[in-house]
Amino acid sequence: MPKYIFAYHGGGAPTSPEEGQKEMAAWMAWYEELGPSIVDGGAPVGMSKTVTAGGIEDNGGANPLSGYTVVSAADIDEAMALAKGCPIFAKDGTVEVAPIIEM
Repeated sequence: MPKYIFAYHGGGAPTSPEEGQKEMAAWMAWYEELGPSIVDGGAPVGMSKTVTAGGIEDNGGANPLSGYTVVSAADIDEAMALAKGCPIFAKDGTVEVAPIIEM
């Protein structure tokens, strides 16, 4: 089955341990819903650096990545349907869905 990456943008870190526990519970519940579709549960990521022909920029890129997950789905429409339940939307984040091309 084809694989898709969910690239998370925005969202932000929890402001308290209680908020962190609530957010983690929401993510775990969503992962439970995704079930066997999850190929790689992914992880949050730190601030990135951009390497260009002219050097290195310490700016997080044009649309900073905050995390990722890899899922399997029949097609991109199914992958987007899976992404619609993502808890990042509660914190005004977004999910970019892209097919992973097998080489």
